[in-house]
Amino acid sequence: MPEDWLAITLRLALYLDLMVLFGVSLFSLYALGPIDPSSGIFRLYGRVAEAAALAGIVLSIWDVVAMAESMTGATHYSQLTGHVFDMILTGTAVGAAWLVRIAVLAASLIVGIAWRRNMRRQRIGLAASGAIALATLAWAGHGAMDDGVRGMLHLAADIAHLLAAGTWVGALVAFVLLSLAARARTPDSVQTLSRASNGFAIIGTCIVGMLIATGVVNYALIAGPAFDALFTTPYGWLLLGKLTLFVLMLALAAGNRYRLSPGLAAALRTGDSTGAVKALHRSLQAETCLAMLILVLVAWLGLLSPVPA
Repeated sequence: MPEDWLAITLRLALYLDLMVLFGVSLFSLYALGPIDPSSGIFRLYGRVAEAAALAGIVLSIWDVVAMAESMTGATHYSQLTGHVFDMILTGTAVGAAWLVRIAVLAASLIVGIAWRRNMRRQRIGLAASGAIALATLAWAGHGAMDDGVRGMLHLAADIAHLLAAGTWVGALVAFVLLSLAARARTPDSVQTLSRASNGFAIIGTCIVGMLIATGVVNYALIAGPAFDALFTTPYGWLLLGKLTLFVLMLALAAGNRYRLSPGLAAALRTGDSTGAVKALHRSLQAETCLAMLILVLVAWLGLLSPVPA
Protein backbone atom coordinates (compact mmCIF):
# COMPACT_ATOMS: atom_id res chain seq x y z
CA MET A 1 0.00 0.00 0.00
CA PRO A 2 1.24 3.57 -0.67
CA GLU A 3 1.20 4.52 3.00
CA ASP A 4 3.34 1.48 3.83
CA TRP A 5 5.94 2.57 1.29
CA LEU A 6 5.87 6.08 2.72
CA ALA A 7 6.44 4.68 6.21
CA ILE A 8 9.31 2.50 4.96
CA THR A 9 10.86 5.42 3.09
CA LEU A 10 10.66 7.71 6.12
CA ARG A 11 12.13 5.03 8.40
CA LEU A 12 14.95 4.42 5.92
CA ALA A 13 15.69 8.14 5.63
CA LEU A 14 15.74 8.56 9.42
CA TYR A 15 18.00 5.55 9.94
CA LEU A 16 20.45 6.73 7.32
CA ASP A 17 20.37 10.38 8.35
CA LEU A 18 20.89 9.80 12.08
CA MET A 19 23.56 7.17 11.46
CA VAL A 20 25.44 9.70 9.33
CA LEU A 21 25.11 12.38 12.03
CA PHE A 22 26.38 10.02 14.73
CA GLY A 23 28.86 7.94 12.74
CA VAL A 24 30.58 10.69 10.75
CA SER A 25 30.97 12.89 13.84
CA LEU A 26 32.39 9.95 15.78
CA PHE A 27 34.71 8.98 12.92
CA SER A 28 36.17 12.47 12.82
CA LEU A 29 37.11 12.09 16.49
CA TYR A 30 38.77 8.66 16.52
CA ALA A 31 40.00 7.93 13.00
CA LEU A 32 41.74 10.94 11.53
CA GLY A 33 44.77 10.92 13.79
CA PRO A 34 47.07 13.97 13.91
CA ILE A 35 45.16 16.04 11.37
CA ASP A 36 44.63 19.79 11.58
CA PRO A 37 41.03 20.41 12.81
CA SER A 38 40.80 23.24 10.29
CA SER A 39 41.65 20.95 7.37
CA GLY A 40 39.24 20.57 4.49
CA ILE A 41 38.10 17.02 5.28
CA PHE A 42 37.50 17.85 8.95
CA ARG A 43 35.37 20.85 7.98
CA LEU A 44 33.53 18.73 5.38
CA TYR A 45 32.60 16.19 8.05
CA GLY A 46 31.28 19.02 10.18
CA ARG A 47 29.09 20.34 7.39
CA VAL A 48 27.77 16.84 6.67
CA ALA A 49 26.90 16.34 10.35
CA GLU A 50 25.16 19.71 10.64
CA ALA A 51 23.17 19.04 7.46
CA ALA A 52 22.17 15.64 8.86
CA ALA A 53 20.95 17.26 12.09
CA LEU A 54 18.76 19.71 10.16
CA ALA A 55 17.46 16.96 7.88
CA GLY A 56 16.72 14.84 10.96
CA ILE A 57 14.38 17.51 12.30
CA VAL A 58 12.55 17.80 8.97
CA LEU A 59 12.25 14.02 8.59
CA SER A 60 11.06 13.59 12.19
CA ILE A 61 8.32 16.19 11.71
CA TRP A 62 7.23 14.51 8.47
CA ASP A 63 7.31 11.13 10.21
CA VAL A 64 5.01 12.17 13.07
CA VAL A 65 2.58 13.79 10.62
CA ALA A 66 2.49 10.59 8.55
CA MET A 67 2.01 8.59 11.76
CA ALA A 68 -0.93 10.77 12.79
CA GLU A 69 -2.51 10.39 9.35
CA SER A 70 -2.11 6.61 9.52
CA MET A 71 -3.53 6.34 13.04
CA THR A 72 -6.62 8.44 12.31
CA GLY A 73 -7.31 7.19 8.81
CA ALA A 74 -7.28 10.77 7.53
CA THR A 75 -7.09 11.10 3.77
CA HIS A 76 -5.33 14.46 3.87
CA TYR A 77 -2.95 16.22 6.25
CA SER A 78 -5.37 19.14 6.60
CA GLN A 79 -7.81 16.85 8.43
CA LEU A 80 -5.41 16.35 11.32
CA THR A 81 -6.03 18.28 14.53
CA GLY A 82 -3.86 19.35 17.41
CA HIS A 83 -5.58 16.78 19.62
CA VAL A 84 -4.19 13.94 17.50
CA PHE A 85 -0.61 15.17 17.85
CA ASP A 86 -1.09 15.83 21.56
CA MET A 87 -2.27 12.24 21.99
CA ILE A 88 0.74 10.83 20.11
CA LEU A 89 3.40 13.03 21.69
CA THR A 90 2.21 12.94 25.30
CA GLY A 91 0.39 9.62 25.45
CA THR A 92 2.77 7.18 23.76
CA ALA A 93 6.35 6.03 24.28
CA VAL A 94 7.15 6.64 20.62
CA GLY A 95 5.89 10.20 21.02
CA ALA A 96 8.10 10.79 24.06
CA ALA A 97 11.07 9.42 22.11
CA TRP A 98 10.18 11.76 19.24
CA LEU A 99 10.23 14.78 21.58
CA VAL A 100 13.66 13.76 22.89
CA ARG A 101 14.92 13.37 19.32
CA ILE A 102 13.72 16.79 18.26
CA ALA A 103 15.25 18.37 21.36
CA VAL A 104 18.70 16.82 20.89
CA LEU A 105 18.73 17.54 17.16
CA ALA A 106 17.89 21.19 17.83
CA ALA A 107 20.64 21.22 20.46
CA SER A 108 23.08 19.75 17.94
CA LEU A 109 22.40 22.63 15.54
CA ILE A 110 23.13 25.09 18.34
CA VAL A 111 26.31 23.18 19.22
CA GLY A 112 27.37 23.18 15.58
CA ILE A 113 27.09 26.96 15.42
CA ALA A 114 28.23 27.93 18.93
CA TRP A 115 31.32 25.69 18.97
CA ARG A 116 32.42 26.20 15.39
CA ARG A 117 35.75 27.60 16.54
CA ASN A 118 36.39 24.61 18.78
CA MET A 119 35.88 21.83 16.28
CA ARG A 120 36.81 18.96 18.56
CA ARG A 121 34.27 20.05 21.18
CA GLN A 122 31.77 20.56 18.37
CA ARG A 123 32.30 16.99 17.12
CA ILE A 124 31.88 15.58 20.60
CA GLY A 125 28.57 17.44 20.93
CA LEU A 126 27.39 16.33 17.49
CA ALA A 127 28.34 12.70 18.11
CA ALA A 128 26.62 12.67 21.52
CA SER A 129 23.43 14.23 20.20
CA GLY A 130 23.52 11.91 17.20
CA ALA A 131 23.83 8.88 19.49
CA ILE A 132 20.79 9.95 21.54
CA ALA A 133 18.74 10.79 18.44
CA LEU A 134 19.61 7.44 16.84
CA ALA A 135 18.77 5.57 20.04
CA THR A 136 15.24 7.05 20.07
CA LEU A 137 14.42 5.05 16.95
CA ALA A 138 14.38 1.90 19.11
CA TRP A 139 10.99 2.99 20.48
CA ALA A 140 9.54 2.93 16.95
CA GLY A 141 10.51 -0.69 16.28
CA HIS A 142 10.33 -4.16 17.74
CA GLY A 143 12.52 -3.07 20.65
CA ALA A 144 9.45 -1.52 22.30
CA MET A 145 7.23 -4.59 21.96
CA ASP A 146 7.92 -6.04 25.44
CA ASP A 147 7.32 -4.88 29.00
CA GLY A 148 9.20 -5.17 32.29
CA VAL A 149 12.72 -6.57 32.46
CA ARG A 150 12.35 -8.27 29.09
CA GLY A 151 11.33 -4.95 27.56
CA MET A 152 14.35 -3.17 29.08
CA LEU A 153 16.68 -5.89 27.76
CA HIS A 154 15.09 -5.69 24.32
CA LEU A 155 15.40 -1.91 24.14
CA ALA A 156 19.00 -2.05 25.37
CA ALA A 157 19.90 -4.63 22.73
CA ASP A 158 18.12 -2.65 20.02
CA ILE A 159 19.86 0.58 21.00
CA ALA A 160 23.27 -1.11 21.06
CA HIS A 161 22.52 -2.61 17.63
CA LEU A 162 21.55 0.80 16.27
CA LEU A 163 24.67 2.49 17.63
CA ALA A 164 26.97 -0.23 16.29
CA ALA A 165 25.30 -0.01 12.89
CA GLY A 166 25.52 3.79 13.02
CA THR A 167 29.23 3.63 13.75
CA TRP A 168 29.77 1.37 10.73
CA VAL A 169 27.50 3.24 8.30
CA GLY A 170 28.87 6.60 9.38
CA ALA A 171 32.43 5.32 8.98
CA LEU A 172 31.63 4.09 5.46
CA VAL A 173 30.23 7.49 4.47
CA ALA A 174 33.26 9.19 6.02
CA PHE A 175 35.64 6.81 4.23
CA VAL A 176 33.95 7.41 0.86
CA LEU A 177 34.29 11.18 1.33
CA LEU A 178 37.92 10.77 2.39
CA SER A 179 38.70 8.50 -0.58
CA LEU A 180 37.17 11.08 -2.92
CA ALA A 181 39.47 13.70 -1.41
CA ALA A 182 42.39 11.29 -1.81
CA ARG A 183 41.55 10.72 -5.48
CA ALA A 184 41.52 14.50 -5.93
CA ARG A 185 44.97 14.56 -4.28
CA THR A 186 44.05 17.19 -1.71
CA PRO A 187 46.86 17.90 0.79
CA ASP A 188 47.68 14.90 3.03
CA SER A 189 44.42 13.19 2.10
CA VAL A 190 46.07 9.99 0.83
CA GLN A 191 48.13 9.62 4.00
CA THR A 192 45.05 10.30 6.11
CA LEU A 193 43.04 7.68 4.18
CA SER A 194 45.77 5.09 4.63
CA ARG A 195 46.16 5.82 8.34
CA ALA A 196 42.40 5.79 8.96
CA SER A 197 41.73 2.59 6.99
CA ASN A 198 44.51 0.70 8.77
CA GLY A 199 43.50 2.08 12.16
CA PHE A 200 39.84 1.09 11.70
CA ALA A 201 40.64 -2.62 12.02
CA ILE A 202 40.14 -2.98 15.78
CA ILE A 203 37.07 -0.74 15.85
CA GLY A 204 35.59 -2.59 12.87
CA THR A 205 36.06 -5.93 14.63
CA CYS A 206 34.29 -4.59 17.74
CA ILE A 207 31.42 -3.29 15.61
CA VAL A 208 30.94 -6.65 13.90
CA GLY A 209 30.99 -8.46 17.24
CA MET A 210 28.42 -6.05 18.69
CA LEU A 211 26.14 -6.37 15.65
CA ILE A 212 26.21 -10.16 15.78
CA ALA A 213 25.66 -10.35 19.56
CA THR A 214 22.81 -7.85 19.66
CA GLY A 215 21.29 -9.29 16.49
CA VAL A 216 21.10 -12.73 18.10
CA VAL A 217 19.54 -11.26 21.25
CA ASN A 218 17.01 -9.27 19.22
CA TYR A 219 15.99 -12.30 17.17
CA ALA A 220 15.57 -14.42 20.30
CA LEU A 221 13.36 -11.74 21.86
CA ILE A 222 11.31 -11.12 18.71
CA ALA A 223 10.82 -14.61 17.29
CA GLY A 224 11.97 -16.88 20.13
CA PRO A 225 14.73 -19.48 19.98
CA ALA A 226 13.05 -21.36 17.11
CA PHE A 227 14.05 -20.74 13.50
CA ASP A 228 10.71 -21.53 11.88
CA ALA A 229 9.92 -17.85 11.39
CA LEU A 230 12.99 -17.47 9.17
CA PHE A 231 11.49 -19.72 6.52
CA THR A 232 7.73 -19.29 6.93
CA THR A 233 7.13 -15.52 7.19
CA PRO A 234 7.90 -12.43 5.09
CA TYR A 235 9.75 -11.16 8.17
CA GLY A 236 12.02 -14.19 8.11
CA TRP A 237 12.67 -13.96 4.37
CA LEU A 238 13.69 -10.31 4.66
CA LEU A 239 15.85 -11.12 7.67
CA LEU A 240 17.63 -13.85 5.68
CA GLY A 241 18.18 -11.30 2.92
CA LYS A 242 19.61 -8.88 5.44
CA LEU A 243 21.97 -11.55 6.79
CA THR A 244 23.13 -12.40 3.27
CA LEU A 245 23.95 -8.76 2.56
CA PHE A 246 25.69 -8.52 5.93
CA VAL A 247 27.95 -11.46 5.03
CA LEU A 248 28.80 -9.78 1.72
CA MET A 249 29.66 -6.59 3.63
CA LEU A 250 31.93 -8.61 5.91
CA ALA A 251 33.69 -10.06 2.88
CA LEU A 252 34.31 -6.57 1.45
CA ALA A 253 35.42 -5.26 4.84
CA ALA A 254 37.86 -8.17 5.16
CA GLY A 255 39.23 -7.39 1.71
CA ASN A 256 39.71 -3.75 2.70
CA ARG A 257 41.45 -4.71 5.93
CA TYR A 258 43.75 -7.47 4.72
CA ARG A 259 44.41 -6.53 1.09
CA LEU A 260 43.46 -3.00 0.01
CA SER A 261 44.52 -1.03 3.11
CA PRO A 262 47.96 -2.71 3.31
CA GLY A 263 48.21 -2.25 -0.45
CA LEU A 264 47.63 1.49 -0.09
CA ALA A 265 50.25 1.72 2.66
CA ALA A 266 52.74 -0.10 0.42
CA ALA A 267 51.87 2.12 -2.54
CA LEU A 268 52.53 5.22 -0.45
CA ARG A 269 56.04 3.99 0.23
CA THR A 270 56.69 3.64 -3.50
CA GLY A 271 55.17 7.04 -4.29
CA ASP A 272 52.46 5.80 -6.68
CA SER A 273 49.19 5.42 -4.81
CA THR A 274 46.68 6.32 -7.55
CA GLY A 275 45.68 2.74 -8.37
CA ALA A 276 45.49 1.71 -4.72
CA VAL A 277 43.27 4.69 -3.85
CA LYS A 278 40.92 3.89 -6.76
CA ALA A 279 40.66 0.24 -5.72
CA LEU A 280 39.89 1.12 -2.10
CA HIS A 281 37.37 3.76 -3.20
CA ARG A 282 35.50 1.25 -5.39
CA SER A 283 35.39 -1.28 -2.57
CA LEU A 284 34.12 1.32 -0.11
CA GLN A 285 31.42 2.38 -2.57
CA ALA A 286 30.29 -1.24 -2.96
CA GLU A 287 30.23 -1.76 0.81
CA THR A 288 28.22 1.44 1.25
CA CYS A 289 25.67 0.31 -1.36
CA LEU A 290 25.24 -2.98 0.51
CA ALA A 291 24.74 -1.02 3.74
CA MET A 292 22.02 1.04 2.06
CA LEU A 293 20.24 -2.13 0.93
CA ILE A 294 20.43 -3.50 4.48
CA LEU A 295 18.86 -0.31 5.82
CA VAL A 296 16.02 -0.66 3.30
CA LEU A 297 15.34 -4.15 4.67
CA VAL A 298 15.63 -2.94 8.26
CA ALA A 299 13.09 -0.17 7.60
CA TRP A 300 10.76 -2.75 6.07
CA LEU A 301 11.30 -5.31 8.83
CA GLY A 302 10.23 -2.79 11.44
CA LEU A 303 6.70 -2.84 10.00
CA LEU A 304 6.36 -6.63 9.84
CA SER A 305 5.42 -9.23 12.42
CA PRO A 306 7.57 -12.35 12.77
CA VAL A 307 4.46 -14.31 13.70
CA PRO A 308 2.77 -16.14 10.78
CA ALA A 309 -0.55 -14.56 9.83
